Parts: sequence; structure tokens; C-alpha cells
Amino acid sequence: MNTSTVLLSLAGGTLIGLAAALVLWTHGRVAGISGIFSGLLGKVAVSPWAAVASPPADLAFRVAFLLGLVAAGLGVTLLLPELLPTSSPSLGIAAIAGVIVGFGTRMGNGCTSGHGICGVSRLAPRSIVATMTFMATGAITVFVMRHMSGGAS
Repeated sequence: MNTSTVLLSLAGGTLIGLAAALVLWTHGRVAGISGIFSGLLGKVAVSPWAAVASPPADLAFRVAFLLGLVAAGLGVTLLLPELLPTSSPSLGIAAIAGVIVGFGTRMGNGCTSGHGICGVSRLAPRSIVATMTFMATGAITVFVMRHMSGGAS
């Protein structure tokens, strides 16, 4: 790890925190990506098969939030490609990982952005436990991939 990596990580974390605070301040909502996305699909987190209609303002917020995420990703890809990793998983692996993350998100009633950024900042016990679980699972996954499966180094 070098100074550039540390500074970019610090800058990224700062921007994420500022964005979460801005969403909370301007809309009174937690910037939990999974909750925003599932609300866009018209599903209730407690009952995935029960559809609910979203008011137009709520729908506009959700669409704008998600389009902003996509636009930011495309912007970095086009304007600053040197900031992106040089290797990435195959589309199939990324799809499987997305399904697994989505399942875990539904099971845990929240995602890393909702719990790890917004919940921890409010000192919510459930979010602190969820974030510790995310981190432990990530550490175990990296250990297994690097030391036990002969995977990426």
C-alpha cells in the first residue's frame, strides 16, 4: 500500500460520508442503496411478495439516486480509468456475487451503506453488529481466497 492508495481511500470514504449526510439532511432518509432499490421495485422489506405503490416524489427520489450512482460509475470509467482496478472478475462471477449480496441484504434488512455508514454513525446497536459481521465475513473470504483456495494473491 502506498500514500496514493491511502489518500484515495480517505477521499472516497469522505465523499461517501458526505453524500450520506446530505441525503439524510435534504431528504430525511438513510442512504441505504438496497432499501432504495427494493423500494423502487415496489417491495416491502418484511414481505418480499407484497407490492406497494410508491408516491411520485418517492419514486423520483429513488430513480434519481440510482441514476446518480450509475452516472458516477460511468463518469469515473470514462474520465479517470486509471483509478479503477486493472483486473476484474468475469461477468458470471460478478452476477453470482450480486445475487449472494442481495440475498444477504434482504436477510439482514439492510446493506453496508445503510448499516455501515448511516447506522453506525447513529450508534445503532443493530447496525454496529451488522457491520462487524460484514467485516468479519470479508476478512474470512479474503483469507480463504488468498491462503486456502489458491486464488488471487
